[in-house]
Amino acid sequence: MSTTTAAPAVPGHDWTPRHLLALLVANAALALGAWFVRLSDTGPVAAGFWRLSLALPVLVLLAAREPAAQRRMGPGLLALVIGAGVFFALDLAAWHFGIVRTKLGNASLFGNSGSLIVMVWGLFVARRAPRVLEIAAIAAALGGAGLLMGGSLEISHDNLVGDLFCLLGGLFYAFYIIMLNGARERLGQYSLLAVSTAASVPVMLLVAVLLGETIWPHNWTPLIALAISSQLIGQGFLIYSLRHFTPLVIGLALMTQPALTATVGWLAFGETLSALDVLGMVLLAAALMLAKAGDKPSGKA
Repeated sequence: MSTTTAAPAVPGHDWTPRHLLALLVANAALALGAWFVRLSDTGPVAAGFWRLSLALPVLVLLAAREPAAQRRMGPGLLALVIGAGVFFALDLAAWHFGIVRTKLGNASLFGNSGSLIVMVWGLFVARRAPRVLEIAAIAAALGGAGLLMGGSLEISHDNLVGDLFCLLGGLFYAFYIIMLNGARERLGQYSLLAVSTAASVPVMLLVAVLLGETIWPHNWTPLIALAISSQLIGQGFLIYSLRHFTPLVIGLALMTQPALTATVGWLAFGETLSALDVLGMVLLAAALMLAKAGDKPSGKA
């Protein structure tokens, strides 16, 4: 429990194996989201509404257990968190709309395209040129993503609409991560997630209604699993990790999700996974390791 109140001067240098495990678990849990959306008997955007609504009471209870100082929000900070919640709702709506119109691998790859924006933003905020290992990490990540796209992802007229909506979702998700990264320095993880989720819920419901989707499910199991895995575990652990890693590492970690989701698509739906796909996964894993190796503290610890 090395950091509780004061944030480190240089984020990303106070991590422990516990923080790295949380980051990896978050991405593994988030990678299952597309599968549960496919299994639900509501509309895809409505599935996102239930993901948030079912998780919200638990998040509120967890937030109430955090110290008062970590729950206090001024008007500016509250507006930032609510804005992040709106972007998250737009991300989920666009991504879930695309999930049922393309392959799971496509959906995860394009949905996580915002990771590149997060990486570039991290270097811009640091006001420095990327280090050699960071360049190698980005190159490996792009190479791995390219192999996944060219190998197992088949862009055609049938799935182009789904791909484009997932790509739009990735853009919205980048803004969500960037906005929460600033708020995470001052708020507890569950307080932050509870407020942003509360802001997301009405937006998701409005979009689902406007699309004329089926809202009320007959089978609650996929939706409960979606809420637990994606919102409570995935988003909870991801927000917990934000203050302990640089944006570059967070962005690269998010890019491991397409590899995991492509594997789920292969096992659950028979979506093909070629040798090039496996090589792409290896490159994505190598990118994360390279980014961590290049993430060295400058100055005193």
